[in-house]
Amino acid sequence: MNQYKYWKIIFDLILAIILTVFLMPLLIILFIIASLDTSSNGIFFQKRIGQYGKDFVIFKFKTIHEKNRNCSKIGRILRKFKLDELPQLVNILKGDMSFVGPRPDIEGYYDKLEGIDRKVLELKPGLTCKASIVYRNEESILKTQKDPLKYNDEVLFPHKVKMNLAYLEQLSFKNDIRILFSTLLIIFK
Repeated sequence: MNQYKYWKIIFDLILAIILTVFLMPLLIILFIIASLDTSSNGIFFQKRIGQYGKDFVIFKFKTIHEKNRNCSKIGRILRKFKLDELPQLVNILKGDMSFVGPRPDIEGYYDKLEGIDRKVLELKPGLTCKASIVYRNEESILKTQKDPLKYNDEVLFPHKVKMNLAYLEQLSFKNDIRILFSTLLIIFK
């Protein structure tokens, strides 16, 4: 497992550097578009819970107007193709995140886990994971619920924790590559 962690860090850094350099023109364009579209700084900063329960600041392109709190038309496109997540390459370069691992959540979820479920916190949060593939339409799922918060807390989040614990038990570079490719197939489908 230590060898896996070592190679995962190397893989994350090399891929993040390559993608950041290769995507820099797109990142600049998306930043400008997000800034104009939301009439504010195009980067969204939010505190999330990371590995071992330590908090960190996650970066995303803004997709919501600050005045009316609605997702913009361009923001919906950015979210659909997960382009709003691209600034998290910086989080990977900083070592806060990995390409594959449980999606980082806001306070009140992973940091409140108890017992065996807390093992999820041993994992570095990721840009993608099996749970984010299964629940890629989470917003749509929650919109259909009478009480979206309750449904998230009692159904979705516990299921995500189970999937992330299963991932922890099956840590392998092969599994990470499979998750990355599955994510790309879904995005470009």
